Amino acid sequence: MYVSTVGGARVVEPAADLAIAMATVSAGQNVPLEPGLIALGEVGLAGEIRQVAGVGRRLSEAARWGFTRAVVPPGSVSRGTAPDGMQVLEVEDLAQAMTACVRPRSSRDA
Repeated sequence: MYVSTVGGARVVEPAADLAIAMATVSAGQNVPLEPGLIALGEVGLAGEIRQVAGVGRRLSEAARWGFTRAVVPPGSVSRGTAPDGMQVLEVEDLAQAMTACVRPRSSRDA
């Protein structure tokens, strides 16, 4: 799959893979993701989520901007290092990320 960005911006950061993949699946299946969500991780060809550098720093900055939920590769966050007020979910693959982060139907209808 090829994803084009607005204005020809180039995305060369592997940590953006998961966010782009989740947004693409969300749009293609017409299922919204939870609000306040940030996704970090490299996505492999089989859909597995791989580690990226600087997760703690990225989560701290995301929390500062008001994000309240994060999806990250397994083993990215050690116990007690998630920013206050942020729920961090470690996921193995894209399917698990989507299952954990799709907005429930009842809250979509409200």
